[in-house]
Amino acid sequence: MERKIIDKLRQWKDAPSRKPLILLGARQVGKTWIMRHFGELEFESVAYINCDVEPLAKDLFAADYSIPRILLALQAITGVKIEAGKTLVILDELQEVSRGLHSLKYFQENAPEYHVIAAGSLLGITLGQGESFPVGKVNLLHMYPMDFEEFLMAAGEDALCELFHKGDWELLHVFRDKYVDLLRQYYYVGGMPEVVEHYVENHDLREVRMRQSDILEAYRNDISKHTSPMESMRIGQVLRSLPSQLAKENKKFIYNTLKKGARAAEYELAIQWLIDAGIVHKVCRVKELRQPLKFYEDLGAFKLFLLDAGLLGCMAGASASQVLVGENAFQEFKGAFTEQFVLQQLIAKGIEPYYWSSDSTPAEIDFVIQAGDRVIPVEVKAEENVRAKSMSEYIKRHPQYHLKGLRISMRGYQNQDWMENIPLFGLSKYFEE
Repeated sequence: MERKIIDKLRQWKDAPSRKPLILLGARQVGKTWIMRHFGELEFESVAYINCDVEPLAKDLFAADYSIPRILLALQAITGVKIEAGKTLVILDELQEVSRGLHSLKYFQENAPEYHVIAAGSLLGITLGQGESFPVGKVNLLHMYPMDFEEFLMAAGEDALCELFHKGDWELLHVFRDKYVDLLRQYYYVGGMPEVVEHYVENHDLREVRMRQSDILEAYRNDISKHTSPMESMRIGQVLRSLPSQLAKENKKFIYNTLKKGARAAEYELAIQWLIDAGIVHKVCRVKELRQPLKFYEDLGAFKLFLLDAGLLGCMAGASASQVLVGENAFQEFKGAFTEQFVLQQLIAKGIEPYYWSSDSTPAEIDFVIQAGDRVIPVEVKAEENVRAKSMSEYIKRHPQYHLKGLRISMRGYQNQDWMENIPLFGLSKYFEE
């Protein structure tokens, strides 16, 4: 399966100032596969070691940080002669080895000619705890589930992907029904590579849900294995609440949904654990739509989204008939799947979204993003019958900000003075890099 991140890995490989790379991402987003695939494509050999299952890896960095000794040990374990510029060294699940993460500092300082990638399903947790992090000595790259364009490529719809790059909205509209059908499939299947692979091979919808359930169970096992019983319970409560939180008209995270009288102080660490593990994305409120958005962030109000639309559907128990047949996928659950979809595509593009809501009225703008020198208010609509009242009113009341909104809906492309409308399936085209 084609993944866009390959291009970023090539840029890292060829960068003169290259440092050891840490690849971050949740369990099952395809980190191990992409590292090995990249090694096979770009190097003469690959020295791969899984530090979680290889017994000899436990003491690999215990004695010292001598790079010649470490390289010799890696050669002994993997059977691969490690040559600078010719071999990709992959240290998978590096967080499971004592002093392993800190060793990357010495690769950067004493052996920068070697290409080294480290990854791990809970490596983000280790970094979040600040454990021996080699500040300034590594490059970081985040990996996410497959976006809609990658899903199309996996499904063999390369021609439909090519249309995203033609710059012709009318041509996209000609194939609207095909795109919408595939969009429904993406809502159900999501972008977890293993799930996508099995779906495009046999189109077994029950198998899709079984594999999604397995991934969610693996997340729960990670939680119980790596946290205290009390923290595990709280993390589980937050995770289980996401479908109901996102099905509300106002998707702001409400602690009372977890239990009566729940307070932020009780659950802050639980939410941060899920963020660091890559399982949820936090979208904070901004008080004003002005640059830089970070200056106007309200840390006390936020939304939480799951990392993948398919996993959200699995957690919610959404049936195949609800998602794949008719318009239910776009209308049910107050547009929860559609907002999740848009969030997922923005994150995959490296865009950090916020949202805006009024202090005095129910008005809300679903997402707010900063793109170059523009702040863009974004309204997400799950249907063709659309109104972007909150966004329209905000733009009218703040002419000094020179805002032009973006509405993402089931309608075709429109360009008005105050707003552009793009079809949901065309999100990749609009934010084309």
